[in-house]
Amino acid sequence: MSSGLFDYSNFPQISGELFRAVQRRDLFDDDKRIVDAEPRASPDLVFERYLARRDDPDFDLASFVDDQFKLPEPVGASPDLAASRSMAEHVSSLWGALTRTFEDAGGAGSTLVGLPNPHVVPGGRFREMYYWDSYFTAEGLAAADRTDLVAGMAGNIASLVDRFGFVPLGNRAYYDSRSQVPLFYRMLRVLEREEGFEAVEPHVGALRTEHGFWMDGRDRVADAEGAAAHRRTVGLPAGAVLNRYWDDRARPRPESHLEDRRVADRVPVDDRPALFRNLRAACESGWDFSSRWLAGDDLTSIRTTELVPVDLNAVLFGMESALAEWLPRVGSPEAGERYADLAARRRTAINRYCWDPDAGFYVDYAWVDGRPSERLTLAGVVPLFTGAATPDRAAAVADRLRDDFLRPGGLVTTLKDTGEQWDAPNGWAPLQWMAVAGLRRYGHDALADEIAGRWLDLVRSSFEETGRMAEKYDVRSVGEAADPGEYDLQYGFGWTNGVVTALSAGR
Repeated sequence: MSSGLFDYSNFPQISGELFRAVQRRDLFDDDKRIVDAEPRASPDLVFERYLARRDDPDFDLASFVDDQFKLPEPVGASPDLAASRSMAEHVSSLWGALTRTFEDAGGAGSTLVGLPNPHVVPGGRFREMYYWDSYFTAEGLAAADRTDLVAGMAGNIASLVDRFGFVPLGNRAYYDSRSQVPLFYRMLRVLEREEGFEAVEPHVGALRTEHGFWMDGRDRVADAEGAAAHRRTVGLPAGAVLNRYWDDRARPRPESHLEDRRVADRVPVDDRPALFRNLRAACESGWDFSSRWLAGDDLTSIRTTELVPVDLNAVLFGMESALAEWLPRVGSPEAGERYADLAARRRTAINRYCWDPDAGFYVDYAWVDGRPSERLTLAGVVPLFTGAATPDRAAAVADRLRDDFLRPGGLVTTLKDTGEQWDAPNGWAPLQWMAVAGLRRYGHDALADEIAGRWLDLVRSSFEETGRMAEKYDVRSVGEAADPGEYDLQYGFGWTNGVVTALSAGR
């Protein structure tokens, strides 16, 4: 079983004795600063210097790190514009500020992975490409007539599939064992809409490879008695196969090493590998972190891998449907028929296992327990977004959104306020977008317009107050700042800019 693509011993800033010394000293408020740092000399020479100096009476670790590494700075997100600028003008200016190039990345000791084309990054501490962010950003770029950037970003995603067989969460070495919500096919839908199928055709093979990555282990679980899982596949009764989030590495995340260790200190030693894997799997989901993944009240009870996530499976249904449509157009009609069958089977399984009739809402399925999760979250809108929902159930979801999730500033992420950032009272741009697009897909236009209008009013009000675009917002009232969550509130911000631009354009 693969445990990742990279040998971490080649990166002294993410593993080894020097890395552990930095962690013990707690030198950085944000671990991501050290793992993103670039050695000023070869990794071997940096480590040799450390070994030679560490026992000196006057050795200062902080000074050594500063001397031997080039530490990163946040990506600028506040261009020099007049104070009277509008939100639309500000967002337009940010496309350039947030566009980075990575052709020369991946030098000796750098954790960056090179990409062939410019890519819009989220901003703040997020200095690299992030997978699911890229789709929502692409929707805004297309609305802003920057399809050239969308095409280049799709090419970057395809290049990662070609090199690694999947799309890492981001283009960093320490993201080598997890992916993220597989929305590459939606980026290709944007290209198809704007430029025609000719722009999609070169990437159909990469999309098929990505599907194979998510389905690794299908044959092992399809015929199991009861429920069984292997990596990202879960076999359920009657031969149904759905998917879960996963990570092959069962150890603390380098970019959040200290935080993961602090959580692990509160559980028995034998339980720690599973804890680390579940933390990492939640990061693959993009929802890091949320009560959605918890059996109890805090992160020690996280059980991401024990759930079949409704959003992941709805997105994979969308991927399979796209492949069923596109493969005949590239000369593979029989393969297209197979993917059509896979999509139909998955849609049936989603509506069997991920529907809670009592709640009238789509939910995750706790495959270990053999029952739907009791947690209601905005992941339940994704079957509408990808077309996996039935019309009657889409209507029930719309009613539940209106009654329980709608707030003055848009939709709240969950109905629980836990202090985790993917819980109440926070609202996130990608979830607003999927809800609005999904509702419109099933004809619930009035509610979709209401959500879009409230979200735009909230983001505009916050911009007028702060002069910035944020990663997430407190939706309880227009003008409130969001709770920071796992790390300080980030400004930029790629997917917020993309969703605001697309919604403002009436997409």
